[in-house]
Amino acid sequence: MPEPTRRPSAFLPARAGQAQGLALPEWQPQDIREMQLLLTGDSVVDWHRLDMQGPDDVRRLLRVNSIDVENADDLRRLADLRARAVHYLTENLGLRLDEAIASTIPATELPLHASQRGRLQRQACVLLKVMHIMYHLDARELRTLLSIPDHALFELVEQSIMVLFDELRASGVPVVEFAWSRKTPDSLVTKLLVKRETSAARVFDRLRFRVVVERFEDILPTLHVMLTRFVPFNYVVPGQTVNSLVDPALLERRAVDPADTGRVAPTPQEVPNEFSARGYEVLNFVADLPVRVDALLGEGDRGSGNVVFVLAEFQVMDRATAIANEQGESSHAAYKHRQHQRVRERLLRGPRKAAEGGESSDDPDPSRSGSRSNADVADSGALRLRDGKPGE
Repeated sequence: MPEPTRRPSAFLPARAGQAQGLALPEWQPQDIREMQLLLTGDSVVDWHRLDMQGPDDVRRLLRVNSIDVENADDLRRLADLRARAVHYLTENLGLRLDEAIASTIPATELPLHASQRGRLQRQACVLLKVMHIMYHLDARELRTLLSIPDHALFELVEQSIMVLFDELRASGVPVVEFAWSRKTPDSLVTKLLVKRETSAARVFDRLRFRVVVERFEDILPTLHVMLTRFVPFNYVVPGQTVNSLVDPALLERRAVDPADTGRVAPTPQEVPNEFSARGYEVLNFVADLPVRVDALLGEGDRGSGNVVFVLAEFQVMDRATAIANEQGESSHAAYKHRQHQRVRERLLRGPRKAAEGGESSDDPDPSRSGSRSNADVADSGALRLRDGKPGE
C-alpha cells in the first residue's frame, strides 16, 4: 500500500525527540525572556545578550526561523548574510569586529557567543541584530519577486498551523478551541477607516488565529510551545501586543517557583483598543512568520531563496475568559457596532464651522440613520475548528 502523501509545511519539522507537550522540568532564562518579549511587545534589537545554554538551543532558534542547519543551501545563505552584515557594520558604522566573530567561528555558533561573557559577547550580539534585520529584508524582497498569490501563502500557513495544533493536542496541550480566519475586504475597509494611518501596509491581522486553552495556568506553557515550534520570538512585531490578561511579572515569580501560577492582572496599557469594552481581557500579539515556500516555487525561482514572511495575529486566552468576553458589551457584535459607528461619524463629519453655530454636516440619507447591513453584524468567511472539527 502506498504511503499517504504528506502535505507541504510552512515550517521546518521538530527535531527528533524534541518535547512537544507542556511537561517541562523548568524554564531556562532564554525561555522566560522570549515570553516576556511576547507579553510586552518589546523589540529584540534592544536586547544586549542571549541566554542560549548549548547547541540544541541554537538549533531550535534557527529552526523556528526556518533555517535548516542540515541544508547546505541554508548554510550558504547564512554565511552570505553574515558577510553582508559585517560589511555593513565596518563600512557604514565604522565598527571593527574581531576576526573570530567576523569570519572564523561557524555562523551557527554566534548565538552561543552572544550568550557568554567576555570580549566577544557584545560583538556577536551586534552582528546578530544586523543579520536579523537583513534576513527579514531579504525575505520581504523575495516575496515581491515570486509569483505566489496571497491566498496560496495563507492557505499554506493555515494548514501547517492546524496540523501543528493537532499534534500539540495529541501530546497533551489542552487546547479547547482553535480557529483561524482571514480578514474580509469589508473588514479591511472598516479597519482602515477607523485608523489614523489609512495604508493597508499597516494592517497586521489579515490572517488571524485564536487559541483557547482550558485553564489560565495553561496559557504560558502553551505560549512556550508556540515559540518553540513556529513563532520566532525575534519576529514578534514590536508595539503590537495587547495584553490585559497575563502579568509579565508572573514569569519572574515562576522562575523562582515553577508551581506559581497565580493570576494577577497586568498593569493597564496606555493605548488599549478604543473599541473594546471595559473588562475585556485578552492576550493579542502579531508575529511575522518565516515561511518555507519550497513547495510553491517554480523551477526558475529556486535559486533566489526559499523563505518569505507572512504576518499573522494570534489571540490567546483561557476558556473562562473567552466565555466572559462574549457577554454584553464585550461581545464581538458589540465591538463591531462601535467600530461602524465611528466610521460613520468620520465619513459624515463636515468641515468645522464658525462659533456662531450650525450643524457640521448632515447625513446625505437621514432615513438610514441607525441602520446596519448584514456586513456590519459579523465577518464572513471565517474558518473555525472546535475540538478538531470544522464548525460555524
